[in-house]
Amino acid sequence: MASCRKPCCGGLARVSPRRTTPPIRTTPLTLLEQPLYPDLHARVRGNVVRLATAQALAGANSTVVFATGAVAGAMLAPSTALATMPVSTFVVGMAAGTLPAGAIARRHGRRASFLVGTTCGVLVGLISALAMYLGSFWLYCAGTFFGGMYGAVVLSFRFAAADGVPADRRAPAVSAVMAGGVFSGVLGPQLVSATMDLTPPHAFVATFLAQALVAALSACVLWGVRLPKPQPSKDAGRPLAEIVRQPRFVTAVICGVVSYMLMNLLMTSAPLAMRICGISQNAANLGIQWHVIAMYGPGFVTGKLITRFGAPSIILAGLALTACSVAVGLTGVDIAHFWVTLILLGVGWNFGFTGASAMVLECHRPEEKTRVQSLHDFIVFGLMTVGSFLSGGLLTSFGWNTVCLITLPPLALAAFCLLKSGLGRKPLPQSS
Repeated sequence: MASCRKPCCGGLARVSPRRTTPPIRTTPLTLLEQPLYPDLHARVRGNVVRLATAQALAGANSTVVFATGAVAGAMLAPSTALATMPVSTFVVGMAAGTLPAGAIARRHGRRASFLVGTTCGVLVGLISALAMYLGSFWLYCAGTFFGGMYGAVVLSFRFAAADGVPADRRAPAVSAVMAGGVFSGVLGPQLVSATMDLTPPHAFVATFLAQALVAALSACVLWGVRLPKPQPSKDAGRPLAEIVRQPRFVTAVICGVVSYMLMNLLMTSAPLAMRICGISQNAANLGIQWHVIAMYGPGFVTGKLITRFGAPSIILAGLALTACSVAVGLTGVDIAHFWVTLILLGVGWNFGFTGASAMVLECHRPEEKTRVQSLHDFIVFGLMTVGSFLSGGLLTSFGWNTVCLITLPPLALAAFCLLKSGLGRKPLPQSS
């Protein structure tokens, strides 16, 4: 309190301290600025930043495999029909790693699962480098299998970002972490271009050693992630058979499978198709770089779009963009056609797969999350192996146009299921 100095008051009257009204903010708060529940704001912000950083580093693992897998496979394989098998074993590793990753997260927490995954990331680099040095095709396939297991854990980052976040902010949290993959789109291909010729005559040996180092750095980042510890509960939730019968879950799985399988089919085939068409490896690396940037770049806005229009509408837009990428791929085989195809394919995958992931978050209760999420990823990557194994034989036997054309029926099926369910017309309210 301050004293009044006016003579009429004798200097004894008290004057209340001056109060100011804080200015009203007219711009919306960002995800990291929004107040959550007490003591959650700093933790959620730190987790999102760390998970997005780890996504950038760990995403380089899959980018390196996709950029080099078919080319290195063609160098080592006993037959050109097996050229894409290393990428196929990568996908098999992803399918094989989803359920164990979920079990580890359920028993020991997500961070333990993350650290096991980064260990696999170090192994893929070391094993693949040894395989290239020895010229062993099957050892290289074993290395990419570990890369797939690492990739399965990396994909759980998006679900981890939603832990402890209110239902209406889960989609932006998932989207923010996936946006970290933009930097992996730059890091991975540049890593390949800078190191692939450092150890002549053994191409890519230095590339895979650098990949192992990046995986170790990702482990250091993930060490600081603070997520809710798994709580023992007598109520394990509903049986999986009941959960998977939900129409929304079925639609989410179908759209997730189609979005990821077709993206993998075209992305796996594109680098080898470019080499067959006389396009250089550096140009192919740049094509993959822009593809991966397109995969994760929309993540800065995808969450807001899902909140505004609903996940089903965004999935439908993603399927339409994938169809556009196929149309471009059918019109020519020069660099521009391949690059535009890969860029449209990346954006389509982001909308389709992020939207499907957001729908999955609405299909389970907190105690069911790790079981349902790992089952979803297992189904997606288990079926994705079909497209991956077909890609090499289709490309070498029938050509790039056939690879593009074969994607149209699954796209039509996914769009039909989405529209028939009535989910593509308006957003549905998210569960709490």
